[in-house]
Amino acid sequence: MSELFSPLTIREVRFRNRIFVSPMCQYSSDEGLPGDWHLVHLGSRAVGGAGLVMVEATAVSPTGRISPRDSGLWSDRHAEAFQRITGFISAQNAVPGIQLAHAGRKASTDVPWRGGAPLAPESGGWMPSAPSALAFDEHSPVPGELTAAEIADIIEDFVQAARRALTAGFRVLELHMAHGYLAHEFLSPLTNRRTDGYGGAPENRLRFALELTEAVRAIWPAELPLFVRISATDWVDGGWDLPQSVMLARALKHRGVDLIDCSGGGIVPRVPIPAGPGYQTGFSTTIRARAGILTGAVGLITEPVQAEHILRTGQADAVFLAREMLRDPYWPLRAARLLGAEVDWPVQYRRAKA
Repeated sequence: MSELFSPLTIREVRFRNRIFVSPMCQYSSDEGLPGDWHLVHLGSRAVGGAGLVMVEATAVSPTGRISPRDSGLWSDRHAEAFQRITGFISAQNAVPGIQLAHAGRKASTDVPWRGGAPLAPESGGWMPSAPSALAFDEHSPVPGELTAAEIADIIEDFVQAARRALTAGFRVLELHMAHGYLAHEFLSPLTNRRTDGYGGAPENRLRFALELTEAVRAIWPAELPLFVRISATDWVDGGWDLPQSVMLARALKHRGVDLIDCSGGGIVPRVPIPAGPGYQTGFSTTIRARAGILTGAVGLITEPVQAEHILRTGQADAVFLAREMLRDPYWPLRAARLLGAEVDWPVQYRRAKA
C-alpha cells in the first residue's frame, strides 16, 4: 500500500490521499473576486486527483493584499464567488481549502510579470502597515507601525474572513504565517522591533500569532481542520529559526491547530537559500517529532518516489506540491501509476487509464 495514496483523516475531514496542492498566488482577481481562471486552475487539480486543493493566499482586507490582483475574502460577495469553485472541487472528491493572509510590509506591489515593484497610491497602491516601521528593501516604502487597536482590527478581519470561508464551502482553513508577510513579521526579530507586549522576548513576538489562532479557532467549526503555514527559518543568523518554530508549533497545537505546513524564508531580500530536492523536509521532520503535531513537507518535491519516501520515513504526514502542480495538474494520476496504487479516475477520463 502506497503511503502517498493512503487516506488521511483530520478531525472529521477525510483526504483521499496525502497529495496537497499548495496555495499559489495567481494574481488574476478583480477586486479580490475569483473568476473563471480560478475555477479552471483549481478545478483541474481536483480532477487530477489531489487530496486537498488549497486556494492561494487570500487577503482578509483590501490593504492586506500583496497586489491589487490578489484574491480576497473581505465581503459576502467574495464568499459567494467562491461557492462555485468549492462545489466543483468537492464534486471531484477533493477537499477545498483556503489560506487566509495579510501581506504586512510586503503589500501594495505590482504583479510579478510586471516586475513586482512597490506601487505608490497614485499608481493604484496603498501604504502598507507592519509590526515595525522597517522597509522590506531600499525600493519599498517604510510601512506604518501598527497600533494595538489596529492589531485587534486585523485579527477581527481574519475572524470575519474565516466565517466567510465556511459560507463559501471550504473545509480546511490555513493561516499564513510564512514568507515575510504580516504574522511572520511579528515572529521574526529581524522585522519586529516593538517594545510593547507584541515585541522583544520570544513569547511576546509569538503573541500576535497565538491571539490570531485562538480567535479563528473559536469560530472555525470543531469538526474542521485548521492548518498554519510557517517559515521554519529565515535562513539568516539572528533571525527566526527552527528551535523557535518548534516552540511556536507546540503553542499552536495547544490552541487547536492540526497541521503545520513547513516552508521557509521570505522575511528579507537576497538571502542565499540552499535549495535542492526536498531541502525543507528537515523542518517538517523536526517539528513533527518535537512538537507532536502533523506536518506537511514542501519545497522542490517533484517525483512520486521522492514523495513516497518522505512519508514512509516519517518526515511528514502529507506533501504540498506547488510548481510541479503548475507543470502537471494530473501529477497524482501519474504518481499512482508509477507507485502501483489503484485510484479512481474521473469517468470522463477513464478511457486513458489503461
